[in-house]
Amino acid sequence: MKEVCNCDHLPSGVTGLASEEMLENLEKFYSAFSARSRLAIIDALDKAEMCVCELGRLLNMTKSAVSHQLRILKELGLIKARKSGKEVFYSLADEHVKMLFEISIEHINELEREVCKKNI
Repeated sequence: MKEVCNCDHLPSGVTGLASEEMLENLEKFYSAFSARSRLAIIDALDKAEMCVCELGRLLNMTKSAVSHQLRILKELGLIKARKSGKEVFYSLADEHVKMLFEISIEHINELEREVCKKNI
């Protein structure tokens, strides 16, 4: 027989949940992390400021494909652009983006270590 919860109350201290608008904005924000090409660009820009050509060469992508992904990342506020003469250089928007990306990598590495321990 299945156990069914019959709670008619919330846990104490649970208040101030995110609004629907905030959840929608978070969904859009995190959608940037759902494409491997965008993650690769974020990874590259975590290491250095780069132009489209440099990113394309590094990631083995066409300039058109890189530009398309950069546009999405810029619209989502994850990267910024700096113009120098005719060239545009891209970098992560701020420390928050850098921290989110690096913490995510740290988390994945921890998960992988735990899986390895279990398989020994």
